[in-house]
Amino acid sequence: MLPLILSMALPAMFSMLIQALYNVVDSYYVAKFSDKALSAVSLAMPVQNLMIAFSVGTAVGVTSLISRRLGEKRREEAGYGAMHGLILCVVTSAVFAIYGAFFSTPFFRLFESDPEIISMGDTYITICCVFSVGMFVSTMLEKTLQATGNMIWPMIFQLIGAVANIILDPIFIFGYFGLPAMGVAGAAIATVGGQWICMIVCILVAVRGKHEIEITFKGFKFRWRIVRDIYAVGLPAIVMQAIGTVMNVAMNAILSGFSTAAYTVFGLYFKLQSFVFMPVFGLTQGMLPIMGYNYGARNRQRLMSALKNGCMIALVIMGVGLLLFQLAPAWLIGMFNPTPEMMTIGLRALRIISTCFPLAALGIIVSNMFQAMGHGTYSMIISLMRQLVILIPSAWLLAKLTGQVGYVWWAFPIAELISLGASILFFTILYRKEIQTMEVR
Repeated sequence: MLPLILSMALPAMFSMLIQALYNVVDSYYVAKFSDKALSAVSLAMPVQNLMIAFSVGTAVGVTSLISRRLGEKRREEAGYGAMHGLILCVVTSAVFAIYGAFFSTPFFRLFESDPEIISMGDTYITICCVFSVGMFVSTMLEKTLQATGNMIWPMIFQLIGAVANIILDPIFIFGYFGLPAMGVAGAAIATVGGQWICMIVCILVAVRGKHEIEITFKGFKFRWRIVRDIYAVGLPAIVMQAIGTVMNVAMNAILSGFSTAAYTVFGLYFKLQSFVFMPVFGLTQGMLPIMGYNYGARNRQRLMSALKNGCMIALVIMGVGLLLFQLAPAWLIGMFNPTPEMMTIGLRALRIISTCFPLAALGIIVSNMFQAMGHGTYSMIISLMRQLVILIPSAWLLAKLTGQVGYVWWAFPIAELISLGASILFFTILYRKEIQTMEVR
Protein backbone atom coordinates (compact mmCIF):
# COMPACT_ATOMS: atom_id res chain seq x y z
CA MET A 1 0.00 0.00 0.00
CA LEU A 2 2.78 2.47 0.84
CA PRO A 3 4.43 2.20 -2.62
CA LEU A 4 0.98 2.53 -4.24
CA ILE A 5 0.13 5.67 -2.27
CA LEU A 6 3.51 7.20 -3.06
CA SER A 7 3.20 6.41 -6.76
CA MET A 8 -0.26 7.99 -6.83
CA ALA A 9 0.43 10.90 -4.51
CA LEU A 10 3.98 12.06 -5.24
CA PRO A 11 3.11 13.73 -8.57
CA ALA A 12 0.20 15.57 -6.93
CA MET A 13 2.33 16.47 -3.90
CA PHE A 14 5.04 17.87 -6.13
CA SER A 15 2.59 19.90 -8.21
CA MET A 16 0.88 21.22 -5.07
CA LEU A 17 4.30 22.25 -3.75
CA ILE A 18 4.78 24.24 -6.95
CA GLN A 19 1.37 25.82 -6.33
CA ALA A 20 2.54 26.80 -2.85
CA LEU A 21 5.67 28.32 -4.36
CA TYR A 22 3.46 30.36 -6.70
CA ASN A 23 1.41 31.61 -3.72
CA VAL A 24 4.53 32.88 -1.99
CA VAL A 25 6.18 34.28 -5.12
CA ASP A 26 2.99 36.17 -5.98
CA SER A 27 2.95 37.90 -2.59
CA TYR A 28 6.73 38.40 -2.74
CA TYR A 29 6.48 40.45 -5.93
CA VAL A 30 3.41 42.35 -4.74
CA ALA A 31 5.25 43.25 -1.50
CA LYS A 32 8.12 44.62 -3.61
CA PHE A 33 5.62 46.89 -5.37
CA SER A 34 4.17 48.46 -2.19
CA ASP A 35 2.97 47.72 1.35
CA LYS A 36 -0.56 48.76 0.43
CA ALA A 37 -0.59 46.37 -2.52
CA LEU A 38 0.32 43.50 -0.17
CA SER A 39 -2.48 44.51 2.22
CA ALA A 40 -4.98 44.64 -0.68
CA VAL A 41 -4.03 41.15 -1.89
CA SER A 42 -4.24 39.84 1.69
CA LEU A 43 -7.77 41.23 2.02
CA ALA A 44 -8.72 39.68 -1.33
CA MET A 45 -7.74 36.20 -0.15
CA PRO A 46 -11.20 35.21 1.23
CA VAL A 47 -12.86 35.80 -2.16
CA GLN A 48 -10.17 33.79 -3.93
CA ASN A 49 -10.60 31.03 -1.36
CA LEU A 50 -14.33 30.99 -2.05
CA MET A 51 -13.70 30.42 -5.76
CA ILE A 52 -11.28 27.64 -4.89
CA ALA A 53 -13.92 26.19 -2.54
CA PHE A 54 -16.47 25.83 -5.33
CA SER A 55 -14.00 24.57 -7.93
CA VAL A 56 -12.21 22.06 -5.69
CA GLY A 57 -15.36 21.05 -3.77
CA THR A 58 -17.31 20.21 -6.93
CA ALA A 59 -14.25 18.40 -8.32
CA VAL A 60 -13.95 16.36 -5.09
CA GLY A 61 -17.56 15.26 -5.56
CA VAL A 62 -16.81 14.20 -9.13
CA THR A 63 -13.59 12.43 -8.09
CA SER A 64 -15.38 10.47 -5.37
CA LEU A 65 -18.19 9.50 -7.76
CA ILE A 66 -15.84 8.39 -10.55
CA SER A 67 -13.57 6.34 -8.28
CA ARG A 68 -16.55 4.59 -6.66
CA ARG A 69 -18.19 3.85 -10.02
CA LEU A 70 -14.93 2.44 -11.40
CA GLY A 71 -14.61 0.25 -8.30
CA GLU A 72 -18.17 -0.98 -9.02
CA LYS A 73 -17.26 -1.57 -12.73
CA ARG A 74 -19.75 1.08 -13.94
CA ARG A 75 -17.50 2.93 -16.40
CA GLU A 76 -20.24 4.63 -18.42
CA GLU A 77 -21.68 6.34 -15.36
CA ALA A 78 -18.18 7.37 -14.33
CA GLY A 79 -17.80 9.14 -17.69
CA TYR A 80 -21.16 10.86 -17.25
CA GLY A 81 -19.95 12.14 -13.88
CA ALA A 82 -17.01 13.86 -15.57
CA MET A 83 -19.27 15.53 -18.14
CA HIS A 84 -21.68 16.79 -15.52
CA GLY A 85 -18.76 18.15 -13.50
CA LEU A 86 -17.57 20.26 -16.44
CA ILE A 87 -21.02 21.76 -16.93
CA LEU A 88 -21.34 22.58 -13.24
CA CYS A 89 -17.96 24.29 -13.06
CA VAL A 90 -18.67 26.49 -16.12
CA VAL A 91 -22.00 27.61 -14.62
CA THR A 92 -20.36 28.38 -11.28
CA SER A 93 -17.59 30.42 -12.90
CA ALA A 94 -20.25 32.55 -14.62
CA VAL A 95 -21.78 33.36 -11.22
CA PHE A 96 -18.41 34.52 -9.90
CA ALA A 97 -17.85 36.59 -13.03
CA ILE A 98 -21.07 38.50 -12.30
CA TYR A 99 -19.99 39.06 -8.68
CA GLY A 100 -16.56 40.33 -9.71
CA ALA A 101 -17.97 42.69 -12.31
CA PHE A 102 -20.62 44.33 -10.12
CA PHE A 103 -20.37 43.53 -6.39
CA SER A 104 -16.74 43.32 -5.22
CA THR A 105 -16.16 46.85 -3.84
CA PRO A 106 -18.46 46.60 -0.77
CA PHE A 107 -16.48 43.60 0.46
CA PHE A 108 -13.27 45.61 0.88
CA ARG A 109 -15.06 48.49 2.56
CA LEU A 110 -15.99 46.14 5.40
CA PHE A 111 -12.39 46.01 6.62
CA GLU A 112 -10.51 49.00 5.24
CA SER A 113 -11.06 52.75 4.98
CA ASP A 114 -7.97 53.55 2.91
CA PRO A 115 -9.33 54.29 -0.61
CA GLU A 116 -6.07 53.18 -2.27
CA ILE A 117 -6.16 49.72 -0.66
CA ILE A 118 -9.88 49.37 -1.50
CA SER A 119 -9.24 50.34 -5.13
CA MET A 120 -6.34 47.90 -5.48
CA GLY A 121 -8.28 45.05 -3.91
CA ASP A 122 -11.32 45.72 -6.08
CA THR A 123 -9.20 45.69 -9.25
CA TYR A 124 -7.48 42.46 -8.26
CA ILE A 125 -10.66 40.54 -7.43
CA THR A 126 -12.60 41.86 -10.46
CA ILE A 127 -10.00 40.48 -12.86
CA CYS A 128 -9.69 37.16 -11.02
CA CYS A 129 -13.48 36.61 -10.88
CA VAL A 130 -14.41 37.71 -14.41
CA PHE A 131 -11.86 35.34 -15.95
CA SER A 132 -12.22 32.52 -13.40
CA VAL A 133 -13.43 29.91 -15.92
CA GLY A 134 -9.79 28.96 -16.53
CA MET A 135 -9.37 27.90 -12.92
CA PHE A 136 -12.71 26.06 -12.76
CA VAL A 137 -12.28 24.01 -15.93
CA SER A 138 -8.62 23.13 -15.32
CA THR A 139 -9.35 22.05 -11.73
CA MET A 140 -12.20 19.82 -12.85
CA LEU A 141 -10.17 18.11 -15.57
CA GLU A 142 -7.20 17.62 -13.23
CA LYS A 143 -9.35 15.94 -10.59
CA THR A 144 -11.19 13.86 -13.23
CA LEU A 145 -7.95 12.28 -14.42
CA GLN A 146 -6.79 11.79 -10.82
CA ALA A 147 -9.97 9.82 -10.14
CA THR A 148 -8.91 7.29 -12.80
CA GLY A 149 -5.48 6.86 -11.18
CA ASN A 150 -3.65 9.10 -13.68
CA MET A 151 -1.51 11.39 -11.53
CA ILE A 152 1.13 12.41 -14.09
CA TRP A 153 -0.99 14.61 -16.35
CA PRO A 154 -2.58 16.49 -13.42
CA MET A 155 0.92 17.17 -12.12
CA ILE A 156 1.97 18.52 -15.52
CA PHE A 157 -1.17 20.67 -15.72
CA GLN A 158 -0.51 22.30 -12.36
CA LEU A 159 3.16 22.78 -13.15
CA ILE A 160 2.30 24.54 -16.41
CA GLY A 161 -0.17 26.88 -14.71
CA ALA A 162 2.07 27.69 -11.74
CA VAL A 163 5.26 28.19 -13.77
CA ALA A 164 3.41 30.39 -16.27
CA ASN A 165 2.08 32.44 -13.36
CA ILE A 166 5.50 32.83 -11.76
CA ILE A 167 7.01 33.95 -15.06
CA LEU A 168 4.20 36.39 -15.85
CA ASP A 169 4.08 37.98 -12.36
CA PRO A 170 7.14 40.26 -12.59
CA ILE A 171 6.45 41.04 -16.25
CA PHE A 172 3.00 42.49 -15.58
CA ILE A 173 3.56 43.82 -12.05
CA PHE A 174 6.74 45.81 -12.80
CA GLY A 175 6.28 46.31 -16.55
CA TYR A 176 9.04 44.45 -18.43
CA PHE A 177 9.48 44.08 -22.21
CA GLY A 178 7.87 47.44 -22.93
CA LEU A 179 4.71 46.79 -20.89
CA PRO A 180 3.51 49.37 -18.35
CA ALA A 181 3.93 48.60 -14.64
CA MET A 182 0.45 47.47 -13.56
CA GLY A 183 1.02 46.55 -9.91
CA VAL A 184 -1.87 44.65 -8.36
CA ALA A 185 -3.73 44.54 -11.70
CA GLY A 186 -0.65 42.92 -13.22
CA ALA A 187 -0.60 40.28 -10.47
CA ALA A 188 -4.25 39.44 -11.25
CA ILE A 189 -3.56 39.27 -15.00
CA ALA A 190 -0.64 36.93 -14.37
CA THR A 191 -2.86 34.74 -12.18
CA VAL A 192 -5.66 34.32 -14.72
CA GLY A 193 -3.11 34.04 -17.53
CA GLY A 194 -1.55 31.00 -15.89
CA GLN A 195 -4.99 29.51 -15.28
CA TRP A 196 -6.06 29.93 -18.90
CA ILE A 197 -2.84 28.43 -20.25
CA CYS A 198 -3.39 25.47 -17.92
CA MET A 199 -7.02 25.13 -19.06
CA ILE A 200 -6.08 25.03 -22.75
CA VAL A 201 -3.54 22.27 -22.14
CA CYS A 202 -6.06 20.34 -20.00
CA ILE A 203 -8.70 20.44 -22.73
CA LEU A 204 -6.27 19.28 -25.42
CA VAL A 205 -5.11 16.33 -23.32
CA ALA A 206 -8.65 15.40 -22.21
CA VAL A 207 -10.05 15.46 -25.76
CA ARG A 208 -7.15 13.84 -27.63
CA GLY A 209 -5.73 11.43 -25.05
CA LYS A 210 -6.82 7.91 -24.10
CA HIS A 211 -8.10 7.63 -20.55
CA GLU A 212 -9.84 5.15 -18.24
CA ILE A 213 -13.11 7.00 -18.88
CA GLU A 214 -14.26 8.70 -22.08
CA ILE A 215 -14.46 12.48 -21.85
CA THR A 216 -16.84 13.44 -24.65
CA PHE A 217 -20.24 15.09 -25.01
CA LYS A 218 -21.24 12.78 -27.86
CA GLY A 219 -24.62 11.26 -26.94
CA PHE A 220 -24.52 13.07 -23.60
CA LYS A 221 -27.76 13.49 -21.62
CA PHE A 222 -28.01 15.68 -18.55
CA ARG A 223 -29.18 13.71 -15.50
CA TRP A 224 -30.15 15.35 -12.21
CA ARG A 225 -29.49 12.09 -10.40
CA ILE A 226 -25.77 12.34 -11.23
CA VAL A 227 -25.73 15.98 -10.10
CA ARG A 228 -27.26 14.83 -6.82
CA ASP A 229 -24.58 12.14 -6.44
CA ILE A 230 -21.83 14.67 -7.16
CA TYR A 231 -23.06 17.16 -4.60
CA ALA A 232 -23.72 14.49 -1.97
CA VAL A 233 -19.95 14.64 -1.47
CA GLY A 234 -19.19 17.88 -3.34
CA LEU A 235 -21.51 20.16 -1.37
CA PRO A 236 -20.02 19.27 2.01
CA ALA A 237 -16.57 19.67 0.42
CA ILE A 238 -17.58 23.12 -0.88
CA VAL A 239 -18.89 24.07 2.54
CA MET A 240 -15.65 22.80 4.09
CA GLN A 241 -13.59 24.97 1.77
CA ALA A 242 -15.99 27.92 2.04
CA ILE A 243 -15.75 27.77 5.80
CA GLY A 244 -12.17 28.88 5.27
CA THR A 245 -13.48 32.00 3.55
CA VAL A 246 -15.82 32.78 6.44
CA MET A 247 -12.97 32.14 8.83
CA ASN A 248 -10.68 34.50 6.91
CA VAL A 249 -13.33 37.23 6.89
CA ALA A 250 -14.00 36.82 10.61
CA MET A 251 -10.30 36.72 11.51
CA ASN A 252 -9.66 39.82 9.38
CA ALA A 253 -12.46 41.58 11.27
CA ILE A 254 -10.94 40.58 14.62
CA LEU A 255 -7.36 41.41 13.63
CA SER A 256 -8.21 44.71 11.93
CA GLY A 257 -9.24 45.90 15.38
CA PHE A 258 -5.54 45.78 16.30
CA SER A 259 -3.81 47.08 13.15
CA THR A 260 -3.40 46.70 9.39
CA ALA A 261 -0.16 44.83 10.11
CA ALA A 262 -2.06 42.19 12.10
CA TYR A 263 -4.35 41.09 9.25
CA THR A 264 -1.49 41.40 6.74
CA VAL A 265 0.56 38.97 8.84
CA PHE A 266 -2.41 36.62 8.95
CA GLY A 267 -2.54 36.69 5.14
CA LEU A 268 1.19 36.01 4.93
CA TYR A 269 0.85 33.08 7.33
CA PHE A 270 -1.66 31.47 4.99
CA LYS A 271 0.72 31.90 2.09
CA LEU A 272 3.60 30.37 4.05
CA GLN A 273 1.65 27.49 5.58
CA SER A 274 0.71 26.36 2.08
CA PHE A 275 4.26 24.95 1.80
CA VAL A 276 3.28 22.51 4.54
CA PHE A 277 -0.42 21.95 3.86
CA MET A 278 -0.31 21.78 0.05
CA PRO A 279 1.83 18.60 -0.05
CA VAL A 280 -0.60 17.00 2.41
CA PHE A 281 -3.51 18.01 0.18
CA GLY A 282 -1.58 16.48 -2.73
CA LEU A 283 -1.29 13.31 -0.63
CA THR A 284 -5.07 13.26 -0.16
CA GLN A 285 -5.55 13.64 -3.93
CA GLY A 286 -3.53 10.48 -4.45
CA MET A 287 -5.28 8.66 -1.63
CA LEU A 288 -8.88 9.57 -2.54
CA PRO A 289 -9.11 7.26 -5.60
CA ILE A 290 -7.41 4.43 -3.67
CA MET A 291 -9.77 4.74 -0.72
CA GLY A 292 -12.83 5.23 -2.90
CA TYR A 293 -11.97 2.23 -5.09
CA ASN A 294 -11.37 -0.11 -2.13
CA TYR A 295 -14.51 1.12 -0.40
CA GLY A 296 -16.49 0.40 -3.58
CA ALA A 297 -14.80 -3.02 -3.80
CA ARG A 298 -15.59 -3.67 -0.09
CA ASN A 299 -11.93 -4.40 0.77
CA ARG A 300 -11.46 -3.50 4.44
CA GLN A 301 -7.81 -4.46 4.71
CA ARG A 302 -6.63 -2.19 1.91
CA LEU A 303 -8.91 0.65 2.96
CA MET A 304 -7.49 0.68 6.49
CA SER A 305 -3.96 0.24 5.19
CA ALA A 306 -4.38 3.34 3.07
CA LEU A 307 -5.58 5.29 6.10
CA LYS A 308 -2.66 4.22 8.30
CA ASN A 309 0.00 4.91 5.69
CA GLY A 310 -1.58 8.26 4.84
CA CYS A 311 -1.50 9.34 8.48
CA MET A 312 2.16 8.36 8.74
CA ILE A 313 3.19 10.35 5.65
CA ALA A 314 1.14 13.40 6.68
CA LEU A 315 2.73 13.42 10.15
CA VAL A 316 6.22 13.40 8.64
CA ILE A 317 5.38 16.36 6.36
CA MET A 318 3.74 18.35 9.13
CA GLY A 319 6.62 17.56 11.50
CA VAL A 320 9.09 19.10 9.05
CA GLY A 321 6.83 22.13 8.73
CA LEU A 322 6.63 22.49 12.50
CA LEU A 323 10.44 22.55 12.79
CA LEU A 324 10.73 25.15 10.02
CA PHE A 325 8.17 27.50 11.56
CA GLN A 326 9.69 27.12 15.02
CA LEU A 327 13.34 27.57 14.03
CA ALA A 328 13.21 30.07 11.14
CA PRO A 329 10.15 32.35 11.47
CA ALA A 330 12.24 35.52 10.99
CA TRP A 331 13.55 34.26 7.66
CA LEU A 332 10.04 33.31 6.50
CA ILE A 333 8.50 36.69 7.36
CA GLY A 334 11.58 38.54 6.12
CA MET A 335 10.89 37.52 2.51
CA PHE A 336 8.07 40.08 2.30
CA ASN A 337 9.86 43.31 3.26
CA PRO A 338 8.02 43.50 6.60
CA THR A 339 7.72 46.57 8.75
CA PRO A 340 9.07 46.24 12.32
CA GLU A 341 5.46 45.81 13.54
CA MET A 342 4.79 43.03 11.04
CA MET A 343 7.99 41.23 12.06
CA THR A 344 7.12 41.39 15.77
CA ILE A 345 3.58 40.10 15.22
CA GLY A 346 4.68 37.52 12.65
CA LEU A 347 7.34 35.83 14.79
CA ARG A 348 4.84 35.07 17.55
CA ALA A 349 2.07 34.09 15.12
CA LEU A 350 4.13 31.54 13.18
CA ARG A 351 5.54 29.87 16.28
CA ILE A 352 2.17 29.54 18.02
CA ILE A 353 0.00 28.47 15.08
CA SER A 354 2.50 25.88 13.84
CA THR A 355 2.10 23.87 17.06
CA CYS A 356 -1.18 22.57 15.62
CA PHE A 357 0.41 21.12 12.44
CA PRO A 358 0.63 17.47 13.66
CA LEU A 359 -2.99 17.58 14.85
CA ALA A 360 -4.07 18.99 11.48
CA ALA A 361 -2.22 16.17 9.67
CA LEU A 362 -4.37 13.48 11.27
CA GLY A 363 -7.57 15.49 10.85
CA ILE A 364 -7.01 16.05 7.11
CA ILE A 365 -6.37 12.37 6.37
CA VAL A 366 -9.40 11.18 8.34
CA SER A 367 -11.63 13.77 6.64
CA ASN A 368 -10.32 12.56 3.28
CA MET A 369 -11.44 9.05 4.17
CA PHE A 370 -14.94 10.30 4.96
CA GLN A 371 -15.11 11.91 1.51
CA ALA A 372 -13.80 8.80 -0.26
CA MET A 373 -16.54 6.72 1.36
CA GLY A 374 -19.26 9.17 0.31
CA HIS A 375 -19.75 10.61 3.83
CA GLY A 376 -18.77 14.19 3.12
CA THR A 377 -21.11 15.44 5.84
CA TYR A 378 -18.72 14.16 8.51
CA SER A 379 -15.88 16.12 6.92
CA MET A 380 -18.07 19.21 6.76
CA ILE A 381 -18.89 19.02 10.46
CA ILE A 382 -15.22 18.69 11.37
CA SER A 383 -14.31 21.67 9.21
CA LEU A 384 -17.07 23.71 10.80
CA MET A 385 -15.59 22.95 14.20
CA ARG A 386 -11.98 23.64 13.17
CA GLN A 387 -12.51 26.89 11.32
CA LEU A 388 -15.72 28.39 12.62
CA VAL A 389 -17.51 26.96 15.64
CA ILE A 390 -14.40 26.76 17.85
CA LEU A 391 -11.75 28.90 16.18
CA ILE A 392 -13.59 32.19 15.72
CA PRO A 393 -15.23 32.36 19.18
CA SER A 394 -11.88 31.40 20.74
CA ALA A 395 -10.04 34.09 18.79
CA TRP A 396 -12.66 36.72 19.63
CA LEU A 397 -12.65 35.77 23.31
CA LEU A 398 -8.85 35.84 23.51
CA ALA A 399 -8.80 39.24 21.80
CA LYS A 400 -11.37 40.67 24.21
CA LEU A 401 -9.92 39.17 27.39
CA THR A 402 -6.27 39.98 26.74
CA GLY A 403 -6.41 42.99 24.40
CA GLN A 404 -3.21 41.69 22.75
CA VAL A 405 -2.95 40.22 19.27
CA GLY A 406 -0.27 37.77 20.37
CA TYR A 407 -2.77 35.68 22.33
CA VAL A 408 -5.27 35.45 19.48
CA TRP A 409 -3.08 32.93 17.65
CA TRP A 410 -3.65 30.30 20.38
CA ALA A 411 -7.17 29.85 19.01
CA PHE A 412 -5.71 27.69 16.20
CA PRO A 413 -4.18 24.93 18.39
CA ILE A 414 -7.30 24.94 20.57
CA ALA A 415 -9.57 24.41 17.55
CA GLU A 416 -7.38 21.66 16.06
CA LEU A 417 -7.23 19.70 19.30
CA ILE A 418 -10.99 19.69 19.88
CA SER A 419 -11.85 18.93 16.23
CA LEU A 420 -9.39 16.01 16.13
CA GLY A 421 -11.24 14.48 19.07
CA ALA A 422 -14.50 14.81 17.11
CA SER A 423 -12.84 13.22 14.04
CA ILE A 424 -11.82 10.20 16.07
CA LEU A 425 -15.38 9.89 17.42
CA PHE A 426 -16.91 10.03 13.91
CA PHE A 427 -14.39 7.53 12.59
CA THR A 428 -15.24 5.12 15.41
CA ILE A 429 -18.94 5.35 14.55
CA LEU A 430 -18.28 4.87 10.82
CA TYR A 431 -15.95 1.95 11.45
CA ARG A 432 -18.52 0.07 13.50
CA LYS A 433 -21.38 0.75 11.06
CA GLU A 434 -19.67 0.16 7.69
CA ILE A 435 -15.98 -0.74 7.70
CA GLN A 436 -16.10 -3.57 10.23
CA THR A 437 -18.58 -5.53 8.09
CA MET A 438 -16.35 -5.45 4.96
CA GLU A 439 -14.43 -8.43 3.69
CA VAL A 440 -10.87 -9.10 4.83
CA ARG A 441 -8.72 -10.22 1.90
